[in-house]
Amino acid sequence: MAKPPVIVVGSSNTDMIIQLDRIPKPGETILGGRFTTAAGGKGANQAVAAARAGGAVTFIARLGRDMLGDQAVAGFAADRIRTQFIVRDRRSPSGVALIFVDARGENSIAVAPGANGNLTPADVRRAKAAFTAGGILVLQLETPLRAAQAAAEHAVAVDMRVILNPAPARALPNTLLRQLYLLTPNESEAELLTGIAVSDTASARQAAGVLRQRGVRNVIVTLGARGALVDGADGAGWIPAFKVKPVDSTAAGDVFNGALAVGLAEGRSLLDAARFGAAAAAISVTRLGAQTSAPARQEIERLLALAGRRSRPDNHRAA
Repeated sequence: MAKPPVIVVGSSNTDMIIQLDRIPKPGETILGGRFTTAAGGKGANQAVAAARAGGAVTFIARLGRDMLGDQAVAGFAADRIRTQFIVRDRRSPSGVALIFVDARGENSIAVAPGANGNLTPADVRRAKAAFTAGGILVLQLETPLRAAQAAAEHAVAVDMRVILNPAPARALPNTLLRQLYLLTPNESEAELLTGIAVSDTASARQAAGVLRQRGVRNVIVTLGARGALVDGADGAGWIPAFKVKPVDSTAAGDVFNGALAVGLAEGRSLLDAARFGAAAAAISVTRLGAQTSAPARQEIERLLALAGRRSRPDNHRAA
């Protein structure tokens, strides 16, 4: 069986991670942390997660002509991601993220985007041949919005479904929202986009309704360890989170989106694809790092099998 096509347009960073008992306050220095590096960037994380979940992935991005860029491309190749549409930027270095992770697995992140900030609609147009009917396009907002808009236009023109993970949060035009098959904000992103403070299923549903009124076909509001609300033309319900012991929540949302895209490309219903993504995200938070935490397909299927009927989505609207 051929792997389902998934295109990811977005960012690639190298994460520099310090594990601490707690995240420093402004002006505070904490000693005793453990330092590691890992491949990251929201776009790259989603591409790797999708590839390991079973997708045939093409990644469109910009990297610097530097050692960090070389390492990133080698990592993508190891995961069998198509890299021919990655542009190596002569002007800017590869992106870098500085990450603090506390003892509970919570994190604080600062990003220097570097070459990510130079991704253009022309870069997307050069990859137009990769856009094929029946596939899934995954977007985020760590690269210029105009590149994401160009990618969405190409995808819709060839009957691809578009997923936008609106992170980092920013205002979005209705022209883009109307092109989306699925929008996947977390609580804070949903609040920025709608003005509704999201704290529970009722407020999540209210925010999803506003986004659908603005033209999005389907919305999944993710609420971390509490689960996710699915609301849309293609399904509605509550996806409970899988119970795990968290180590690092970095990239959990990216892993969710990457695996979700594969589920949809395989023909799963929106609810089943969301559950597949939730299982992948649950595994990821038990591991340190971004791309290093993305699970293999067999691991996702094993967790789903272990969860059995107890973790099946409620096919009715969440109460």
